[in-house]
Amino acid sequence: MKKLNCLAISILSVALLASCGGNEAKEFKPTLDVETKCSIRVVGDYGNFEALEAEFDRFNFYYPHVTLTYEKLDDYNNSLGTVLESDNKPNIFFSYTWMMGNDKYNNVVSHMEDLSDAKLKLDLNCLRQSLVNKTAEGKVLMVPVFSRTYGTLVNNDLFKKENLNIPNTWSELLNVSASFKEKGYKSPMMGYSLKSSSCLMYTIAYPAFVASLAKNPEALEKANSLDPSAGEYMREALTKVKQLVDNGVVNLEECDKIEDNYTKVILRFFEGDVPMMICAGDTVSGTKKRESQSEAYTKNPFDYTYIPIPLTEEGGYFMDSPSVQFSVNKDCKDLEMTNEFMRFLVSKQELNSMASLKRLVTPTKELTFDKVYAPFAKVPTSHTFSPEVLGIKDPLTVQIRNASFKVAKGQMTIDEAVNSYGSIE
Repeated sequence: MKKLNCLAISILSVALLASCGGNEAKEFKPTLDVETKCSIRVVGDYGNFEALEAEFDRFNFYYPHVTLTYEKLDDYNNSLGTVLESDNKPNIFFSYTWMMGNDKYNNVVSHMEDLSDAKLKLDLNCLRQSLVNKTAEGKVLMVPVFSRTYGTLVNNDLFKKENLNIPNTWSELLNVSASFKEKGYKSPMMGYSLKSSSCLMYTIAYPAFVASLAKNPEALEKANSLDPSAGEYMREALTKVKQLVDNGVVNLEECDKIEDNYTKVILRFFEGDVPMMICAGDTVSGTKKRESQSEAYTKNPFDYTYIPIPLTEEGGYFMDSPSVQFSVNKDCKDLEMTNEFMRFLVSKQELNSMASLKRLVTPTKELTFDKVYAPFAKVPTSHTFSPEVLGIKDPLTVQIRNASFKVAKGQMTIDEAVNSYGSIE
């Protein structure tokens, strides 16, 4: 029965890919003894990972005697190095780009297998290459499993009801928001605004700041080193944030009623009276599961999508970043079968299937397979940036996050924020 269920899932996955115009999925063919008995352990910082466990079941269709488990580690970032050195070494572990070049994680990186090794036969070409980070030697030590971006959820039915078009440019965003206000909507755009972390201000400002720095490598270097002169490159991003607040497009009093940037943001959006809800893609991942948890949405469901915020007259930006990446512990037991599982997982079919279940952005080239994220497939390459590839560092992100929050809240002027770059807390 378990094999029949897995086969059914496989057939559905192939049908899903075909329905979105993708090429026919390649059938996985085992290369090892299918009677092999061993265990594969994956560790990470997700509380639960049903999408991965579904992949375990599908892999068991081919290798029924391989036991696969997922385990959440407490204090993941600090405990991972110790766990990799323990007797019970994991086979696969969550990894993040910021671990590279960080002395604290040298031990972790030393355990990572080179997944670009041709003998492993991983289909890295199915991935968006902007998400595949390589070392100076050309090694691929981590592969993206999910990706993330920044944008706004859109209640498509509200736009139809009010006979308004979803905005594609900055001027259209301002005009359509004004129309919604005239029709009685208190805050055409909403989002989490209580604290700087995960605030809507950052979701607006960060893409604009990255785009500004991407045009000037020298400015990026200064921004990463927290050189105060780099603050000028925040000005356009901060101006956009302030304009949305000053024009009443974003009503902070209404937004401050939202208690967190995940469940509460989603449930507030599902009330059905918010045209646009600003949030990161990680928040969007929780929408499918919470549709049934919202009484308002259950009674009056509506069509929604996730779009880039149109910050320019040419449209919005696609910040194409890996959300979760997997690395293989080259010192683990049963390395050969571990790599076989990775060969199975790193494919258009499996990664899309997992992204669909988790409702996160797929790392493959087929963004259109999930209609919620389909608008990002239309963003031109000139407006698509990978912060990790550009070399954006965390101290830089802290500055734009704090600056945008303080400017929107009226705690700093734009000039004060620009002149204080590097020391905004």
